[in-house]
Amino acid sequence: MPAPDQLTHLIERFARNRDDYHRGQFNETQLRVDYLNPVFELLGWDVINKAGYAEKYRDVIHEAQVKVGGMTKAPDYCFKIGPERKFFLEAKKPAVNIKENREPAFQLRRYAWSAKLPLSILTDFEEIAVYDCRVKPDRLDRASVARIMYFTFEQFAEKWDEFAAIFSKEAVLQGSFDRYAESAKAKRGTAEVDGVFLEEIESWRDMLAKDIAKRNEELSQSDLNDAVQRTIDRIIFLRICEDRGIEEYGRLLSLRNGANIYPRLMQIFHQADARYNSGLFHFKQERGQAEQPDELTPDLVIDDRPLKEIFRRLYYPESAYEFSVFPASILGQVYEQFLGKVISLDAKHRATIEEKPEVRKAGGVYYTPEYIAEYIVRNTVGKLVEGKTPKDVAKLRVLDPACGSGSFLLVAYRFLLDWHLEWYSANEPEKLATRKDPPIYQGAALPTSGDLFTPSVANWRLTTGEKKRILLNNIYGVDIDRQAVEVTKLSLLLKMLEGESDQSLGRQMKLMHDRVLPDLANNIKCGNSLIGPDFFNDPANLALDLETRMRINAFDWKREFAEVMRAGGFDAVIGNPPYVRSQSLSDMEKVYLPRKYEAAAYQPDLFAFFIEQGTKLLRDNGRLGFIIPNGILTNTYYKELRQFLLANVALDVVVDLKSGVFDRASVDTSIFVLRRENDREARNSHRVSIGACQAAKSRRVETPQTTVAQYAFSEIPDCAFNTRLCLTNDVRGIR
Repeated sequence: MPAPDQLTHLIERFARNRDDYHRGQFNETQLRVDYLNPVFELLGWDVINKAGYAEKYRDVIHEAQVKVGGMTKAPDYCFKIGPERKFFLEAKKPAVNIKENREPAFQLRRYAWSAKLPLSILTDFEEIAVYDCRVKPDRLDRASVARIMYFTFEQFAEKWDEFAAIFSKEAVLQGSFDRYAESAKAKRGTAEVDGVFLEEIESWRDMLAKDIAKRNEELSQSDLNDAVQRTIDRIIFLRICEDRGIEEYGRLLSLRNGANIYPRLMQIFHQADARYNSGLFHFKQERGQAEQPDELTPDLVIDDRPLKEIFRRLYYPESAYEFSVFPASILGQVYEQFLGKVISLDAKHRATIEEKPEVRKAGGVYYTPEYIAEYIVRNTVGKLVEGKTPKDVAKLRVLDPACGSGSFLLVAYRFLLDWHLEWYSANEPEKLATRKDPPIYQGAALPTSGDLFTPSVANWRLTTGEKKRILLNNIYGVDIDRQAVEVTKLSLLLKMLEGESDQSLGRQMKLMHDRVLPDLANNIKCGNSLIGPDFFNDPANLALDLETRMRINAFDWKREFAEVMRAGGFDAVIGNPPYVRSQSLSDMEKVYLPRKYEAAAYQPDLFAFFIEQGTKLLRDNGRLGFIIPNGILTNTYYKELRQFLLANVALDVVVDLKSGVFDRASVDTSIFVLRRENDREARNSHRVSIGACQAAKSRRVETPQTTVAQYAFSEIPDCAFNTRLCLTNDVRGIR
């Protein structure tokens, strides 16, 4: 297929003016308007948003350029399908030597590697280079490292078909981009950002644990774990805020100049307490704070050497990370693995890092892929907000009773942020923006024509106060691991700050006379979701020592979430409950759990207890969405659980995912979405969407072409479900 005439004209015009462009008068903005925008419009991308889509659904995001340390703060173009990033494009003026100059290549690769994008483009139109961005970038790399395609503008016409087959919008939608990325993946040298960052923070933990244990001999093992975790969380939070323009860039790095780094670092932490009002930084008793202030870490003694090393590795040129594009989901995935290990102290108070016993028994930590969480949220929270107003949705309570690092809650929060913005944008936004406490405001202008500086008709954004309100009203979580609870809070707070700047936060503080972040202590709590205070009704358990009581960590739902439970319970319960056989529990738990739960049978998996408990925590018509082993359908052990569900829920969705969802685990899984239904007739007449995924790695649910085919769960051996199932095309691709 010949190249489009418009491309030929662009090539001819560039050739005529090439010498003028090389004299340096032709800048990146002119290049983007005159050449790059037209090229990608030919490839089917709505570069300037002629369709007028909301920010979330724009094909292309044009990032503002802010110079920091000689580097731009964000890539010039981000090409998206819906809300999902697909690739970056970094533009340079023609005077830059793309083929030989290592700095632009490192810059682009750093962005895309940090964002976990497989491919991205570096171009000045005169030269076009495509990089495999799964190869960890190094500032000393030659420009040719990880470059998988290179050609000049004179070759563009003959290369057009090949280039369009990868980077056109149609090619991306049809999967050609993904297939090419997989086929072009480097055989050696790939080190994706999540694995590298995990190694990074694990090395920090090792350094800090050994140093703090050596210099603070009075610390218990529990306090040592808390101290190290809090220090790492605070450093990561502030460093991400720096790259997002919320905190002054290089502030942590400057601490390397001079001695007594930790006392000076604590001064920054105290200033953050005054600015953010988050439990992450909470050092003094205040009215309204649910948790006690941190009296542990301010008095620690930490040597300068580990802190200097941590800060050195967090900044350019030593660091390959660009935190302005670092996805919150990647941080959660890294932390999920990170929390699988714990710091132990030996008899001489020396620190070592070892895998947690429960993780060792389970064979590792298995992070739920984001597309699974998105599918579950759409079929639970998404159904609950249909036809509602923000006033109605303010009453919605979403719970993950085994929240881990917060991956499901993060997806639910993001869904609710997007839903609110879309609702406000469609319902007299100008009027809403002038209210006393406005939920939205008009952001910086976005391009609507070839001129990058043409004002946009609208660019509505949620105010910080509205994002805070949604988080406090709607998002709840519980986990037995205290460190996991803190990580969940960290992830949610960073999500809330996404898209903010120092100026927007300053405006918020001035407008609301309040600090920026919410205290999540009343929303995200530490406790054992399955064991309540009735555990101590057994006289044998009253004599337990303090350490055992802390390990059991009984949780009183009626007390901890009193307002929610008085109102009837949670509207949605979501998550990936633990897959742990009950024979691995203590003798006390083996006695307690079968007494408490109807679904208990011979050595059931813990997920069975979580399904029953989650159902009981739902209010009438509330929805539960879990990914669980699909043995629930046929296994004799779960007969009582199936009977319990028949008596309490209507089954809405079943997706048989088979194996392959979790990278290192072969367990066959299913997505179950249930609705609490107290009316027996309604339960029995309810129809269910059911789909099967034979190739889970494709991240799609494959359904037969049959529009409706009746099937009865009762036909499955030993299965008590007699609800009629509809095999429909309603269960489409998960992504």
